[in-house]
Amino acid sequence: MATLTTTTNTAPTSDRYKWTALVIATLGMLMATIDGSIVLISLPAIFRGIGIDPLQPENSFYLLWMILGFLVVTSVLVVSLGRLGDIYGRVKIYNLGFAVFTFFSLLLSITWMHGHAAGIWLIVMRLFQGLGAAMLMANSAAILTDAFPPTQRGLAMGVNQGAAFSGTFIGLVVGGLLAPVNWRLIFLVSVPIGLVGTVLGYRLLEERGERHQAKIDWLGNVTFALGMVLIMAGITNGIEPYGGHTMGWTNPSVLATIALGIATLIAFGVVELKVAQPMFRLQLFKIRAFFAGICASFLAALSRGGLMFMLVIWLQGVWLPLHGYDFTRTPLWAGIAMVPLTVGLLISGPVSGILSDRFGPRPFATGGMVAAALCFMGFEFLPVNFTYWVFGLLLFVTGLAMAAFGSPNRAGVMNALPPEHRGAGSGMNTTFQNSAQVFSIGIFFTLLIVGLAGTLSSSLVAGLVAHGVSPEVADHVGHLPPVSTLFAAFLGYNPIEHLLGPTQLAALDPAQRQALVGHSFFPGLIAEPFRHGLDAAFDFAIVVSLIAAAASWVRGPMTQER
Repeated sequence: MATLTTTTNTAPTSDRYKWTALVIATLGMLMATIDGSIVLISLPAIFRGIGIDPLQPENSFYLLWMILGFLVVTSVLVVSLGRLGDIYGRVKIYNLGFAVFTFFSLLLSITWMHGHAAGIWLIVMRLFQGLGAAMLMANSAAILTDAFPPTQRGLAMGVNQGAAFSGTFIGLVVGGLLAPVNWRLIFLVSVPIGLVGTVLGYRLLEERGERHQAKIDWLGNVTFALGMVLIMAGITNGIEPYGGHTMGWTNPSVLATIALGIATLIAFGVVELKVAQPMFRLQLFKIRAFFAGICASFLAALSRGGLMFMLVIWLQGVWLPLHGYDFTRTPLWAGIAMVPLTVGLLISGPVSGILSDRFGPRPFATGGMVAAALCFMGFEFLPVNFTYWVFGLLLFVTGLAMAAFGSPNRAGVMNALPPEHRGAGSGMNTTFQNSAQVFSIGIFFTLLIVGLAGTLSSSLVAGLVAHGVSPEVADHVGHLPPVSTLFAAFLGYNPIEHLLGPTQLAALDPAQRQALVGHSFFPGLIAEPFRHGLDAAFDFAIVVSLIAAAASWVRGPMTQER
């Protein structure tokens, strides 16, 4: 039986301390989420710097794990690290996370190798950087819940979650600015911020939560981590082409990996019901407000996790080139074009948090997801070559809706938890949220590729032949997996230049060559097939958002405050 060793949360809450905790906790979340997306926009510069072509089929491993490895680690480890925070101290684990994140950011920036060795180094160091981020994410909300009274937790979560949401999009702009100068800067920029956060955390943060002696549930930790890694690895590999198929969902190894992961997670559930001190407190699901909030969080992340990729590909592959932007410049300008979303997140996070403190989380969390569904519907009605102010307005309202859900929902989840389980509960919430993002990326890419596969091949063959490419070459290019074309656009490469290669382009008439690699050929070619895939992705997002709204509503009119 666990024995209470430290109980400090009964001390009077200091106004000065709670704001100090908010600044330090938010700094960690902002740094972690910025670094989660800064790599996405910087991948072309990174791969050029280490001498790897990420679009070659044999190099897809490096590309996918640089994109998703960070998310996989944070999804797998946050529950365990939140549980360790409950046992050994949330501030202790959080501060260690700052130090770990900073150390491995430095190691990422000083990579001295080249080629495949450098690719492996970056992936491994990135995974360890994700370990530091998981320590921050697992304990940030619990530290704020300990520091703030129940009547102000919505405000605290609003600021914290607003920073976390917006950090994802801020990273796109920061990466777009720093990567062209030197790719190492995207990792090095985190080092001074991390050093400041580490020093401030160790000097100013206080352990105000309850700690209980407990044995670490090693079997539960191992089965949970193994199950999650297997499922996410299967989803990641399912996006890759297999044999003559555009994706790997028919690959026996992918199906076997996912099935084994599901079986391992079932075994994990059995373990957690039998051990005396489980890491995953299944009993917490008996708390209606917690269970409803967790379900809503998972569904909300599932609806929006792949959205950033869809919008960025839309901007980089179609809209920006049609408006005269060179493909190499589209990553930066796509990040800038997404700024209205960040503004909406930053405004709505604190405001909805304050209002939820007064009226409860249900109306704002539920209303936020209904509004998000309406926004997704609005995007679906936009033409592919839209008018930017309409697109920007939709982005802004989407940001308002997402934060209107996120801040009150997080506060409602944390308020529902017993004090001694806040670290574990916060980690559980983050695990559901982060894992849903990985699932969402797999689902959105699958829907988009299915939409492209139907008509892109014939359109591409006809367009290439019309501009002087031989039918044999055009047929070969037209039947290459669409995922290669999507990743080319996403990474800021000219897709046609990448598909044809310098030899085929050199054999063409200069005027035809210029037309093929110009700003309008690829966007005009892909617009209609892309529309089909985009509509399917938004339909999925609308349905899941409405289910998330329903899940949020059943939490009850007010969340129990603890």
